[in-house]
Amino acid sequence: MARVALGLGVRQLAAAARVSPDTVARFERGEDLRERTVEALQKALEAAGVDFIASNGGGPGVRLRLATVRPADEAK
Repeated sequence: MARVALGLGVRQLAAAARVSPDTVARFERGEDLRERTVEALQKALEAAGVDFIASNGGGPGVRLRLATVRPADEAK
């Protein structure tokens, strides 16, 4: 999960996307949300360092930009 990989809590992502923590939880459960809400979450994750990867036969995915990896994360 991209949020966890970034070390963000539900409330932190919600604040960055300007949505409620409940909306983040619903998004993570795969519930239907308005398109603009999904776009706000995507933009917040991208601003935090997530790249979204389109489906190329292997399915869609995400990756963290190298600059977002903190030294403490590398030791794990």
